[in-house]
Amino acid sequence: MIRGRSIGKAGPAASGQDPMRTLSGYLLALVLPAAMTFLLSPFDELNLATHALARLCSVIVVAFLGGLGPAVLAAVLDALFLNYFVTHPVGTLTVNDPQDFFVLLVYLGVGITVALVVGLSARRSRAAALSSAEAATLSELARTSLAGDQSSEEFLDQLRGQFQLNGVSVFEGVDDGLWRLRASSGPDAPQCPDAATTLDRPRPGLAVGLNQSAPTGGDRRLLNAYEAHLAALLERERLILRLRDSIKLIEGNRVKTSILRAVSHDLRTPLAGIELALTALRRQRSKTSVEQQEEMLDAVQSFTDRLKGLVGNLLDMSRLSSDSVQVLHEPVTWLEVVPEALAGVPDGAVRAELAPNLPPVDADRGLLERALANLVENAVKYASGTDIVVRATAGGSLHVWPDGRPFGELRVVDHGDGVPADRVVAMFQPFQRLDDASPDAGIGLGLAVAKGFIEAMEGQLVAEPTPGGGLTMSIRLPLYTGMATFKDDE
Repeated sequence: MIRGRSIGKAGPAASGQDPMRTLSGYLLALVLPAAMTFLLSPFDELNLATHALARLCSVIVVAFLGGLGPAVLAAVLDALFLNYFVTHPVGTLTVNDPQDFFVLLVYLGVGITVALVVGLSARRSRAAALSSAEAATLSELARTSLAGDQSSEEFLDQLRGQFQLNGVSVFEGVDDGLWRLRASSGPDAPQCPDAATTLDRPRPGLAVGLNQSAPTGGDRRLLNAYEAHLAALLERERLILRLRDSIKLIEGNRVKTSILRAVSHDLRTPLAGIELALTALRRQRSKTSVEQQEEMLDAVQSFTDRLKGLVGNLLDMSRLSSDSVQVLHEPVTWLEVVPEALAGVPDGAVRAELAPNLPPVDADRGLLERALANLVENAVKYASGTDIVVRATAGGSLHVWPDGRPFGELRVVDHGDGVPADRVVAMFQPFQRLDDASPDAGIGLGLAVAKGFIEAMEGQLVAEPTPGGGLTMSIRLPLYTGMATFKDDE
């Protein structure tokens, strides 16, 4: 935390006239009278009134470019040039004819009046253009506010570009006099309030720091609008984070409730089977044959394996729902995980077709084995008696994601009844089973756990219909390109 100085508003408003335009107007006011004198000097037959009317053009040009001050200077210089070079006696500032003197006075008055009118019109035109640009900017701000697809960092980049700032930062108050950096943009963005040249407060508890003087005048009003929009944007981000936390909490509670239901119902069946078999062995051991005892032991083993799988899926789902899955990224080949994943299925139920020399993928070996085992177990449950193949080939396993990263692909292909298109998304949700599933088909966590583990390893699990009928589950993981790293998902 950092302790910041007091935060105040920006300074006085500046003129709307561009200093460069004013300077150009003064230069033109000095050049045009002499140029008009030079251009009109060959025409001796022109009278004083004609010369005066021609020189009004230069006054209008100067007034439009530089405003009132340069235009008045141009009118005065034109009057002096007319007096010196046109009125008699020529070459002096003396005026012998009262009519010529009157013409010079009228010209000077008309020139100043024209300067006032043209300058005022030019200022209003520039003000109208600025107001139009400001309205367009405010309209864009309103549109982005309604669209809600802009992050605070992107908005700060837009603000910095709009006002040509070297850096801008947003500080959030966390205690009396203490500020925390919330977001920043630009290489020279201030990292603490004391490093900022200008600080504004669009709302209590929020400060916008600039590394240079704040805009003034119309730009000051526009900056205030940007700051108000930024405050609303940051508030929206805070509410979105709170909403996500609430959704995650609701989902976690739903999973915990479902786990309790599974413990109270689905886990009782294998436990009851184990208890029944053990009770029979203990009480009727002397009355049963060796073959009957072996059958009871096989039943105990079967129920134990089923119970182990149920408890394992429940624990895995609990880890996924609490974001406590730890991923060890390392090079893993399909040949290393497929035999382990097929160890729990009956012999001959699943075929493996793996091409040699397949490139390793970036994965966690244990999580990948667990995910693949769940996919294979699901295929055996719902497509028993069909041709089930685990396939990965060099020609079809190398693909590229939209961002250019190559990935490897392993497919679990079955030729069962498949899954309706409207059920594909739902089947990856926890505690989901097909309507015709048998009571011993599990509690519907296998696919949810598999998908969670694959996504934790930054991969994809995709379900597609098998040509000719059935379901194909494709595991896609990025190819391994670097050293093993340990990642604790938060």
